[in-house]
Amino acid sequence: MTLTLAILLAGQASVPPVQNAAAAPATPAQTIEVQGAEPAPPAPEETLQRSSITGDIVVTARRRAESVQNVPIPISVVGVKELDSTGSFNVARLQQLQPTLQFYSTNPRNSSVNIRGLGAPLGLTNDGIDQGVGVYIDQVYLSRVAVATLDFLDVAQIETLRGPQGTLYGKNTVAGAINITSKAPSFTFDGRAEVSLGNLDFKQAKASVSGPLTDDIAIRLGLTTTDRRGTVYNVATRQYVNSQDNIGLRTAILWNASPDLSFTLSGDYSRQNPVCCAQIFVRNGTTQRPLNRQFDLLARALNYEPPSRNAFDRLTDLDAQLNARNILGGLSLRGEYKLGSGTLTSVSAFRFWDWLPANDRDFTGLPITTLSQNPTHQSQYTQEFRYAGGGTKLDYVLGLFGFYQDIHTTGTQRQGSAASRWLINPSSALANDPSVLDGLTASNDIRLKNFSGAVFGKLNWKLDDRFTLSPGVRLNYDDKVGSYVSIVRDSAGNLVPYTGGTARQAAQRDAIQPQSFSDEAYRAWNVTYDLTGSYKPGRDVLLYATYAHTFKSGGLNLNGVPVVNGVVQTQLAQIAPEKVDHFELGAKTQFWDRKATLNVTGYWTSIRDYQAVVNNSSTSTLRGYLANAGKVRVRGIEADFSVRPSERFTFYTNGAFSDARYLDFKNAPCPPELSGGGTPTAANPTIGAPGQPGTNSPIVCDISGQWLPGISKFAFSYGGEYNLPTKVLGQDGEVYLGVDASSRTKFSSNASRSIYTDIAGYTLTNARAGFRTDAGLNVFGWVRNVFDTHYYEVLATTPGNTGLIAGNVGDPRTYGITLSKSF
Repeated sequence: MTLTLAILLAGQASVPPVQNAAAAPATPAQTIEVQGAEPAPPAPEETLQRSSITGDIVVTARRRAESVQNVPIPISVVGVKELDSTGSFNVARLQQLQPTLQFYSTNPRNSSVNIRGLGAPLGLTNDGIDQGVGVYIDQVYLSRVAVATLDFLDVAQIETLRGPQGTLYGKNTVAGAINITSKAPSFTFDGRAEVSLGNLDFKQAKASVSGPLTDDIAIRLGLTTTDRRGTVYNVATRQYVNSQDNIGLRTAILWNASPDLSFTLSGDYSRQNPVCCAQIFVRNGTTQRPLNRQFDLLARALNYEPPSRNAFDRLTDLDAQLNARNILGGLSLRGEYKLGSGTLTSVSAFRFWDWLPANDRDFTGLPITTLSQNPTHQSQYTQEFRYAGGGTKLDYVLGLFGFYQDIHTTGTQRQGSAASRWLINPSSALANDPSVLDGLTASNDIRLKNFSGAVFGKLNWKLDDRFTLSPGVRLNYDDKVGSYVSIVRDSAGNLVPYTGGTARQAAQRDAIQPQSFSDEAYRAWNVTYDLTGSYKPGRDVLLYATYAHTFKSGGLNLNGVPVVNGVVQTQLAQIAPEKVDHFELGAKTQFWDRKATLNVTGYWTSIRDYQAVVNNSSTSTLRGYLANAGKVRVRGIEADFSVRPSERFTFYTNGAFSDARYLDFKNAPCPPELSGGGTPTAANPTIGAPGQPGTNSPIVCDISGQWLPGISKFAFSYGGEYNLPTKVLGQDGEVYLGVDASSRTKFSSNASRSIYTDIAGYTLTNARAGFRTDAGLNVFGWVRNVFDTHYYEVLATTPGNTGLIAGNVGDPRTYGITLSKSF
């Protein structure tokens, strides 16, 4: 097996960012070539060795070797073999191997990657704030999580770092990071080809080749393509939707300019162009709106019925165009220079993202919202310098990081002929006039210029053979300038005013509120610091403790702010940073002659000024907006266990207990069962019962003590593989059978927990069986979701408080065959 390990955690001589094989399915152990973050050119590979029985991994970096069990950081590592054998070709699949990782997506832009329930609030998309989980490809930070929806491209290894990062490299992230390391160019010719076929017209191909161009220059080329029929049938357009249509290309050139200097130039391009993304009818939950303004009676008035009220019939009738064209790419240049007792590394990169969507945001087959899209072009430039050096007692990393991002989004929302009847109170004569809202169009122009710069450092001070102190610090500056302009016109092209006007214009403004603000700026300095102490009482035991004080950058409301009496509330355009205090205790152990590994971590994370959508008494009747909640706490225990009693059998299980709650959130938006009703007055202050039609609704809801969305109290992944030596058609090899499963308990799918949007726990089981040879041939059959479990990935409330709940159904049972050959 060949893996590549990016020691992206700053290339420390004593702390490579690898934890253990328990975080992923255990695999046959071989000598593995590893690309280090701070190698000594001209041979930038470090040697990572794994004993064939014990699974002990040793990294040789800058004249020093360390077992991964000596790393006082909780990190899950998945190599290329695990990715290929389990079919984990994107982050959505990867989360089934890692119970502390959560990924949710209704389309590439509306995606969130969380670790331990933290990162970005579920369902909240706003370009004016940073993500809490950093995604890195070959040491380059990616500012938008849309890349997580694409196929992994010629990947060697993926590391998921849990807990705050920032004193070692790159962008500050409060929840963790996903480091994706591509396969490196090789000075010996090698290659690999893989083809997979399956049901739902699934077709996937991967290929890579590498070799020398000269004695000092090597190149690598990689390609991946995936195509699959959609899992939901649209009876209106007579086509399957939520399909897959991905292609990716990558190349890298390594030049060993001298014994002490090397450069790696990399370029990649990925395109996603599926018929996507449909959220379909799940249920109707009663709200406090008058009954004649709720889904069933509104639909009856328009002679409408969904094609099915059972989401697992996988039917929809969305009448608006669907598209999710997602294009990402970029160039990077990494230089590594051996200087003195350490290595100086420079990483320069340019990246771009083009997003061309089309959505049906009324979630029905009715012409209510006929166009809803926010196409965007984003570009970013990053520059990082690191110097990693040290000696016997001390080693350190010093770094500079600069980031610049430019975003331009031009959105359009257009209402259709059914909008008046659906959105205007039936007691008004305007509700029966389709022309009031038909053709009403909002044209949005959203811009952001975002700069972030930092200086950071990390020190490892070895007090003696057993005890090490590792302090770190980061000084960060953020500068964001943004604007939001929404111009609303009726079907005749007449402007809808911010306030006043006719009753007709007031109804139009209730449907889409025009507003504008420009040159809003957020600028701030912040300091991050952490301290880790590690103690090694014996060869196979490591104990460690960490405290980190960090932050998530403040930002801007680029989805708009409330408008009160025609005045845009620009004082609400800025969002303060999240302030994070994180505590962690961990133990890494091996026993049974290192055939078994057990690592345990306990953590407690408190966040003040949590960034979320809020309401308040003066503005919430018009619009919720992004601001800061009071306090959030996430605490839990994680355990990773793997055992390899012989070369024939491996087994792993990873588990996580999480207690993730809002401790103080008194000004939250209310869930649908407490929304849509009248406004309390002095004459009628009574709030109705949840889901009671025609009653008053609270202005805000206190959800202190409730669950954070998207995270289960218990989550597990587990599995194993058994192999048996044999000969097939004269080829020596082994037959094998592998099973992997993941289980999670109930979780909330709404920022304010609702009786309508809890998702029941479920278990997904995957299996594979095949034959592989030492010569690199591997052929196997696979089944994903063996028991055809019905489950929801995401449930969402829909606009207007009609009670309609839409959602994404998970994949049904899929099966197929894969053939691969390495050479």
